[in-house]
Amino acid sequence: MLWEAQLARPEQLPTDEDWSIWLYLAGRGSGKTRTAAEWVTWQAIRNPGTRWAVVAATFGDVRDTCAEGESGLIAILRRYEVLKHYNRSMGEIRLKNNSLIKLFSADEPDRLRGPQFHGAWCDELAAWRYPETFDQLQFTLRLGAHPQIIVTTTPQPTKLIKDLLNRDDGSVKVVRGSTFDNAKNLAPNALAQLRARYEGTRLGRQELYAEVLDDTPGALWTLDMIEGTRVKTAPEMVRIVVAVDPATTSGEDSDETGIVAAGKGVDGRCYILADRSCRESPLMWATRAVALYHELGADRLIAETNQGGQMVEQTIRAVDQMIAYEGVVAKVGKRLRAEPISALYEQGRVSHVGNFDTLEEQLTGWVPDSGTSPDRLDALVHAVTALGFAFGSDADRYLNAIAPACPNCGMPMAYNASGCNSCGKTSSGNPGGNAAQLAGVALTSTQPTIANYSNFGFPTI
Repeated sequence: MLWEAQLARPEQLPTDEDWSIWLYLAGRGSGKTRTAAEWVTWQAIRNPGTRWAVVAATFGDVRDTCAEGESGLIAILRRYEVLKHYNRSMGEIRLKNNSLIKLFSADEPDRLRGPQFHGAWCDELAAWRYPETFDQLQFTLRLGAHPQIIVTTTPQPTKLIKDLLNRDDGSVKVVRGSTFDNAKNLAPNALAQLRARYEGTRLGRQELYAEVLDDTPGALWTLDMIEGTRVKTAPEMVRIVVAVDPATTSGEDSDETGIVAAGKGVDGRCYILADRSCRESPLMWATRAVALYHELGADRLIAETNQGGQMVEQTIRAVDQMIAYEGVVAKVGKRLRAEPISALYEQGRVSHVGNFDTLEEQLTGWVPDSGTSPDRLDALVHAVTALGFAFGSDADRYLNAIAPACPNCGMPMAYNASGCNSCGKTSSGNPGGNAAQLAGVALTSTQPTIANYSNFGFPTI
């Protein structure tokens, strides 16, 4: 075969060793699809009448990439002149020698109940939403003397990938490759841009060099925190906010503007719904943030105003004058803002709805007091805080009612004081106003006492 003789690199040629799973961990664009499509094709050709399963994250992925992609099965089968029929809607490919290749979505594990195969190809296994699909696939491999699976994936430190890597019984053969191994088949300009933007970053190490990354020492977030509660869909939301951490400049080398949406579900948990962060001009990032606000039916758009001041609000209102907007001032350091949010993750109270690779890289890679200021992380912290999760306990609400925090400097104020003793901000313009009104505390009609603890969920004494 021309593929084996001239085109394939050594790691792209599964050996005849006694392995059950060939785990090919490689960066994007490294030739993973071609590797597996050639292997499945050759197995189906030399074993007439055999059955082979191909499973990808979604049916669109398995059809558009594994079957119909430039390096996919259909192109290779036609090149070898062995294709008999392709039923696109049913996901069935039949060869002239009566071998069958069947396409499956990893989102539908129950479709693997019943059929049986001689072998399989699992594409982008690390991105599968339901790891149990891999288990269901194992039960189908009951034909022939030695069923085998080829797994091609850009690695993520999921439990399934780690379990395969940790097998020491010889059943898993691990090979690795990077995006740049396939440089001769990729656009030089694209490679240069990938290297310039992602060289040395955690995301680049994972997506380009196929490293399975461990947790960053000292980071407030770990990969297990995020992966353990990730969901495919969110329940009904009772409140949604979009938070913006605006960049001060918009050049190529400027910071990103963080744009993250979060919601509170009817189950009382927090859900990260979207990350639309970008490196754009003020008008463009404002347009993206407002569009996300309307797309999700958000209740409020939050924006940090530490550096932009009134200009941030003016930019957003230039896009939508009537939007429900609130400016927030970061009154304490990033560590103090982030720690309560990471604690919520540790408690399993926050779920990511889908995957947000760059955001998650910032969360798991940021170390407090490192001098860096990840914009997506900041936007997420503002969003979750605005939903009331960080300070939402009965005790917190009680203490906030006794000594509400000044909205200007964050210091506690006496309940009936006319203003803040720390920064001098007063409730001017609100005759008779007190510190509680200044801070927006409206939990009780009177200052809390032991007699009305029950208003905050405490037993009355």
